[in-house]
Amino acid sequence: MQSRLTDNITDLNELITPTQAARIRGVTRAAITSLIKRQRLRAIEIGGRPFLRRSDVENFAPEKPGPKAQAA
Repeated sequence: MQSRLTDNITDLNELITPTQAARIRGVTRAAITSLIKRQRLRAIEIGGRPFLRRSDVENFAPEKPGPKAQAA
């Protein structure tokens, strides 16, 4: 999900591009874009371009593959 710069960002050096995020995670840029579209990673839009918080990318925990468990 993309949000406006109204979020509390204290350090602009914390923001990275989807390409940088892909390098950090060892995946493609398309994979990062997909995570943003599925709202698994949150992007901040600045000047029409998405940026992610480095800490969000580094701390991201992927879902386990396979069918989702249903609530009992």
